[in-house]
Amino acid sequence: MAGLADEVAPGLDGLAQLRALMASGRKPGILSALDFDFVEVEAGLAVFAGVPSERAYNPIGSVHGGYAATLLDSACGCAVHSRLSPTQGYTTLELKVAYHKAISKDSGVLRAEGKVLSIGRRAAFAEARLCDAQGRLYASATSTLLVFER
Repeated sequence: MAGLADEVAPGLDGLAQLRALMASGRKPGILSALDFDFVEVEAGLAVFAGVPSERAYNPIGSVHGGYAATLLDSACGCAVHSRLSPTQGYTTLELKVAYHKAISKDSGVLRAEGKVLSIGRRAAFAEARLCDAQGRLYASATSTLLVFER
């Protein structure tokens, strides 16, 4: 199964693929659905940002936890993707999210910054933090990802 990164930049390593994807202006569907952007990538680092809207609200009147989880999962996953060879793929095995502060449409721009903690032939470990422009922590995550040859 080929994804958008392979379509935009076939045969490149993970970092080059993600940079080409960002430069192309094309967005994977999840970014459009939840209205957030891929804003930065370096080897072992990926950053996503978005302004939550009422579209992401749950029935109790705050942003659904899935919004934060999605940004954090994206940041962890793409941080790992940035360290892959052209023949490797990955998938999330586990994502543990801690919610520190309620999110609302008034929270402003939120940035999810993901970093690789370690990566091996079969597994990678990453962490991410979701903060506002003032550096207030809204959610954090740790992730275990399967690395495989494709």
